[in-house]
Amino acid sequence: MKILHINTERTWRGGEQQTLNLLAGLKARRVDSDLVCQPDSPMQERAEGAGVNVIPIGMHGEIDLAAALRIRKLIKQFNYDIIHCHTSHAHSLAFLASVGSGVARLVTRRVDFSIFRHSFLKLSGIKYRFMADYYIAISHKIKEVLVSDGLAGNRIFVAHSGIDPQRFMTADGGRLRDEFNIAENQPVIINVAHLAGHKGQTYLVQAIPQVLAKIPDARFFIVGKGELMEELKAAAAGLGLKDKLVFTGFRDDVADFYQIADLYVMSSVQEGLGTAVLDALALAKPVVATNCGGLPEIIRDGRTGRLVAPADPAALANGILDMLSRAEAAQSMARQGQAMVQKSFSIDAMVENNINIYHKVAANG
Repeated sequence: MKILHINTERTWRGGEQQTLNLLAGLKARRVDSDLVCQPDSPMQERAEGAGVNVIPIGMHGEIDLAAALRIRKLIKQFNYDIIHCHTSHAHSLAFLASVGSGVARLVTRRVDFSIFRHSFLKLSGIKYRFMADYYIAISHKIKEVLVSDGLAGNRIFVAHSGIDPQRFMTADGGRLRDEFNIAENQPVIINVAHLAGHKGQTYLVQAIPQVLAKIPDARFFIVGKGELMEELKAAAAGLGLKDKLVFTGFRDDVADFYQIADLYVMSSVQEGLGTAVLDALALAKPVVATNCGGLPEIIRDGRTGRLVAPADPAALANGILDMLSRAEAAQSMARQGQAMVQKSFSIDAMVENNINIYHKVAANG
């Protein structure tokens, strides 16, 4: 079985990390795979560093006929059995490149948005119904959305994203306490995510004063960058949060923030799955998350963390206060979450699930 993977992103985010995790796992299992990605992108650099066979092709939009023609030549030259698309633009390019070739087209879907969310005249319906053979949803919620949008359920497989449960274990956040002047007895609450509307940090900022009213020593850190940075900073300033909330921007020491955290908060209003939550649980860190998207597939309320209503600052604040005030119960939930991550949400589990899907796709012709 020979597979061509396509990732069109020029930047590095969670989907790219998952693509790399999969490719490295396939290489270790000697599953023959090549990767088409953007030249001089983080994807190319890191995939080559992992020993993946990379074919850099400049891809400018999802209807780049020149790029599609180059991919079509690869399909004929190497006789791939499956094209696995890891981005929306890859989905369209793979279709253009493979028409009439007989290769199976497989698309991973990582977001729980409707396919018609930004669709002109609902043309996405054509793309998703006729321009791929099968889909991998990274959560059951995403599959549910695709089915509600009109896709046949028997064309959609579910394979949860996976993380390396050990990757942050050796981090040491001690120097962060010096950098941000954090006292040992101050509770530290973190959010690690892209600063975008669907990540719901607006509601987290609004919840913080309610937490500080009960726990005035609490310190909050929103780790990451994004288009809402200035808007969120302005909102925090308007609430007088000052050093109680720190926007760190991009950090290459994210692991250290997880290590010093007493609580991880996922405030999303839409979320495909939530690998940042998996990272927190892997370290047995208590989690408060919103009841949306694929998050309930990780956080079982009262068992592996707390689930609260999305887009509701009061609910978010109450969840945070509950977990901080019941440290023993919170830690028990975190340990149950840690065991679950090790069993069901590891990279190995994700890779094996994808391989099983490849065999099913190949068997179906």
